Amino acid sequence: EPKIRDVVGLYLAPPEKAVVVCVDEKTQIQALDRTAPILPLRPGLPERQTHDYRRNGTTSLFAALEVATGRISADACYERHTNKEFLHFLKQVAKAHPRVKLHVVVDNYATHKHPNVKAWLAKHPRVTLHFTPTSCSWLNMVEIFFGIITRQAIRRGTFESVPDLKAAIRAFIDGYNTRCEPFTWTKTADQILTKINRK
Repeated sequence: EPKIRDVVGLYLAPPEKAVVVCVDEKTQIQALDRTAPILPLRPGLPERQTHDYRRNGTTSLFAALEVATGRISADACYERHTNKEFLHFLKQVAKAHPRVKLHVVVDNYATHKHPNVKAWLAKHPRVTLHFTPTSCSWLNMVEIFFGIITRQAIRRGTFESVPDLKAAIRAFIDGYNTRCEPFTWTKTADQILTKINRK
């Protein structure tokens, strides 16, 4: 309950002179190459694609969504998703937002609480992590972006290699940032808790 109130409070009443970002990783994105080209949409026929594919490796996308603008202010693809990669990415997020108080919404994944991460945070008090409750990843707004990139770029794409996949992710994010708008959070913590407690 306190975690829900904390995160929702950041969305509905963000602190003044501070930036709120939502950070997470979309792991194991596969570079799939279809064995036949996608057949485009035609009058009376839907777009069609073969279900046969070749796997050409995976990557994990780390992204930071700026709540006030809807912009992806930092992103990186890594082969792994350990505390080392998370800390590297957290530093990138902090660098993208210099000299301001930074509130970072993350889930309860163990790497986010690793001693190395805690030690770095202790040396950088302007950065504060806010954890979503267990099994409440939907509270993290960056998940909305992950749904968008999955539907519009990853699921429909064909990728001959991991670098090809990374280039497509980069191109999508660059385009997304030119047209993005902030997501509007509408539910209060009380409304969410009432619904959760009904189950």
